[in-house]
Amino acid sequence: MSLYDRNYAQDRSFAAEQSESTLIAFIKQTYKFFAGSLLFGTIGAYIALPFAPSITGGMMLGIFVLEIALLIGLIFLRDKPIVNLILLFGFTFMTGVALVPLLYSVLALPAGVSIVAQALLGTTIVFGIMSFYAVKTRRDLSSWGKILFIALIGVVISSLINFVAGAFFGFAQAGLVSVVISGISIILFSLYIAYDTQNIIRGNYDSPIMAAIALYLDVYNIFVSLLNILGYANRD
Repeated sequence: MSLYDRNYAQDRSFAAEQSESTLIAFIKQTYKFFAGSLLFGTIGAYIALPFAPSITGGMMLGIFVLEIALLIGLIFLRDKPIVNLILLFGFTFMTGVALVPLLYSVLALPAGVSIVAQALLGTTIVFGIMSFYAVKTRRDLSSWGKILFIALIGVVISSLINFVAGAFFGFAQAGLVSVVISGISIILFSLYIAYDTQNIIRGNYDSPIMAAIALYLDVYNIFVSLLNILGYANRD
């Protein structure tokens, strides 16, 4: 008789609790991977910093290609245990290495250490504010996705054009244009933090690995942009 004597309200409540418990576990795992990504990015920068003068254009191109390869591999193998972690932390390690030339040039300035500290503090504040907004707002931020992606494509194209103009044609204003692009990037990736955070807490990601890498790239790009702006300001 017990087969027919079921409390469906209780069953639905149990299912809801199970769903909520799964989401909480997903969020915890995401932020653990995010913290690990920050750690490996920092380790990459720390290890590569003494070799900064030898990281030239050709080597930077190789680092960039390796980053892309690791990221593509991570996307396709995100559900493969151990392999996905190797790819995740390998990618974030290489982003730390890629940061070294900019970091080295900033640290060479009289107020270099202070500039890096300001960039770290600014990134932390932005992350905290936008994460809080994503958690507390009743607004559905999913509609931001297409607009943010279009803006991201614009920033990437503008950055490439500015890089080519500065490196190959000696464009005198390349540094100033880079600062403008960095300012736009800070706004863009700040919005991305809110967008990605809300997607995480609503369970819209199918993998904690991909959720973590999304947050990491948001924070990484804000830090790089702040470092670029503050470094340029202190050079003048």
